[in-house]
Amino acid sequence: MRSTGSFCARRLLRIEYLRQSEKRARAAPQAGGKAVSHDDIAACAGLVHRGDPLRFRAAMAAPVAARAVLFPLYALNVEVSRAPWVTAEPMIAEMRLQWWRDALDEVAAGQGARRHEVVTPLAQVLDDQACALLDRLILARRWDIYRDPFEDGAAFDQFIEDTAAGLMWVAARALGAPATAEPALRDIGYGQGVAAWLQAIPALERAGRKPLVDGRPKAVAALAQNGLARLARGRAAVPRDPAVAAAILPSWDSARVLQMAAAQPARVADGALACGAAGSALRLLLCRLRGRP
Repeated sequence: MRSTGSFCARRLLRIEYLRQSEKRARAAPQAGGKAVSHDDIAACAGLVHRGDPLRFRAAMAAPVAARAVLFPLYALNVEVSRAPWVTAEPMIAEMRLQWWRDALDEVAAGQGARRHEVVTPLAQVLDDQACALLDRLILARRWDIYRDPFEDGAAFDQFIEDTAAGLMWVAARALGAPATAEPALRDIGYGQGVAAWLQAIPALERAGRKPLVDGRPKAVAALAQNGLARLARGRAAVPRDPAVAAAILPSWDSARVLQMAAAQPARVADGALACGAAGSALRLLLCRLRGRP
């Protein structure tokens, strides 16, 4: 049965798209010879709503036109992120991830990607370079299949670079951000990724994973401080560009999360890094009004 949240997300996206001009509706884009329907975008929105509420709220705060790019990308991230967790069999999890790698290969080749509610709209916004970056994201998610710890701090950093930082750069690039913005966007994405990772620590540990190279309070605080430093560096250098602004919205609460973890690292293990709902909503609104976090 379709969940109420999923239905509401689809309905909201459907209404907003129908409000666009009839001319735009008639000129539905094609991906590999297959029409990208409003229902595809709404389906992607539903996936993100259920699986990644933070990015859903960020995408809904972005301009309507940007959502046709952001929701398919974020939906891919949801599907890839959960693939290792829906089965206890490593081989099946590997096959699920390979399915997405094969789909991206089809998109990159431009020879008619498979018809799928996520892949079809992705084929409209990705080029071969973006597909290569997302392939790194998929490969990084193999860590979730197994119970091996990260080898060292460099391996952990690479994981965040290939996942959160890479996704943010792909989103901004697909929206039209200049190549010169990549370092700043990756810094912001790294900070956002570390903040999200620290919030997920209790769940990962309950699942039998070893998510931190060093879980001692001093090391956790240092990790948060490094995330804060990169976040601040990225925000100081990122250009004032609408494409960039839409892509970095998921970082709207990252600084507060990292500040809490740096000041009181015990909150990480306690699962006490959540920001207040009212304050978080207000900060997102302010980010939307001023055009950046």
